[in-house]
Amino acid sequence: MQTRFVRLLAALLAVSLIAAACGDDDTSDAVSSGEAAEETSDETDQPTEAEEPGTVVDVAVANGSFTTLVAAVQAAGLVDTLSGEGPFTVLAPTDDAFAAALDALGLTADELFADTELLTSVLTYHVIPGEVPSSQVVTLDGQAVTTVNGADVTITVDGDTVMVNDATVAAVDVAASNGVIHVIDTVLLPPS
Repeated sequence: MQTRFVRLLAALLAVSLIAAACGDDDTSDAVSSGEAAEETSDETDQPTEAEEPGTVVDVAVANGSFTTLVAAVQAAGLVDTLSGEGPFTVLAPTDDAFAAALDALGLTADELFADTELLTSVLTYHVIPGEVPSSQVVTLDGQAVTTVNGADVTITVDGDTVMVNDATVAAVDVAASNGVIHVIDTVLLPPS
């Protein structure tokens, strides 16, 4: 299970890095001038099929809101794991969530990244083996779900609000080729 989590976390990291690298691309001019339509057609002027999303790491990198998560996945050596076959469900804390957690723990990102054992434990606590879309998550109110870390998270559903432990789910069903990402507003800390 831990190997799957590592693969998922690595995938998230790669996605965040790609997002950060590609985040400044501005395609609005190309779309308005028709250049984008030319790029998506083949020699017979037929539109090409939409590209399949990358791995969870690729998607996280491309998003740009998970730079700390991606750096953590890289520091823990989980990129290859999370870029693997999966499927994985990644509970992805935003950069703001990591900043708040580091502040509460009195740690810098470098200090956290240096403690590979702690970092791996925290990251694998954010990965659930298998693909769990939001349509399934909302049926899990009050239930415990085991993470790749081996510890459980508790799902709570109250109307439109879904919580994982004390984290609120902010966005759901971000598709990846090897799973799905649900964005959360708080870093989950595994039980000691």
